[in-house]
Amino acid sequence: MRSDKLILILGAKGMLGSELSVVFEDLQPICWDIDDLDITNEDVVQKRIREISPSVIINASAYTNVDGAEDKQDIANRINGTAVGHLAKTARTIGAKLIHYSTDYVFNGENESGYKENDITDPLNAYGRSKLLGEQAVKNICEEYYIIRTSWLFGKKGKNFVDTMINIGKEKREVEVVDDQFGKPTYAVDLAERTRELIENKMTFGIYHITNEGQTSWFDFAKKIYEVSEMKVSVTPVSSEQFSRPAKRANYSSLINTKMPSSREWQVALKEYIKKQ
Repeated sequence: MRSDKLILILGAKGMLGSELSVVFEDLQPICWDIDDLDITNEDVVQKRIREISPSVIINASAYTNVDGAEDKQDIANRINGTAVGHLAKTARTIGAKLIHYSTDYVFNGENESGYKENDITDPLNAYGRSKLLGEQAVKNICEEYYIIRTSWLFGKKGKNFVDTMINIGKEKREVEVVDDQFGKPTYAVDLAERTRELIENKMTFGIYHITNEGQTSWFDFAKKIYEVSEMKVSVTPVSSEQFSRPAKRANYSSLINTKMPSSREWQVALKEYIKKQ
C-alpha cells in the first residue's frame, strides 16, 4: 500500500542527493544510490520502486561529466534520458510525484538576459541534449512532476568549481579562468531546501528554475572564492577560445526564476559553504 508521506531519494550519495537526505531527514526518506538501484534497468526500476510504493520520487542521479559526454553520448543519453523515462513510467503507474533535476545546458546561451522556464531549449553539447531527453520523458509521461533546472552547482560532495579553485590555489599562486561565460552559482544546500518548499507548498506542476541569485562569470566567481578563502591567488581572465574544452559552453546561461520567491545571493551562500570547510 502506498504511503502518503514516503519519499524516495535517488542519487543519495551525490552532492545534491546527500543534502536532500538531510533536508528530508525528519520524514525518514528511503535513500538509494547506484548500488541500491540501477535506474537504467527498467524491469528492476519498476519492481524495486513498486515494492516500496513511495508518494514522491526525487531523482538526483545523473551523468554529470559535461566533457565526457561528448565521447560517451550513449551512456549520457541512457542515464540522463532513457532511465528518466523508466522513473517517469513507474511514478505514473504508482501515482507518485516525480521531481527531476535538469540544467542550464538545455539552452544555447545566446540570450544575454538569461532564460525563463518556458523559453525554447536548444542544447549546445551532448550533455545538454541528454538532459533535454530526460526533461522530455518526464513531460511526455508524467502528469504530476517538477522539473527543476539549476546551474553551477557546488557543495560538499562531488566535484565542483569552488573546491577545484581552492585546491588549485593551494598549489599555484596564479590561475587562468574564462571571463566570457556567465551564469548563476547554486549551493546544493539551498537547492535541497527549495525542493522541499516546492513539494510542501504544493506548487503547480511544471518546470522551475532554482539557483542562488546574482549573475557572475567564472572569472569573478573564482576571484570571490579566493577572497572569501583568504587565499592570495592571482586570477587572470581568458576567453573561451583560449581555454578549449571538448564540450562547447554557453556564453550566457543565467536561469530566470519567475515562479518562486528568490533564493539568497550566491555570495552569501558561498561564504557559508567555505566557512563550513
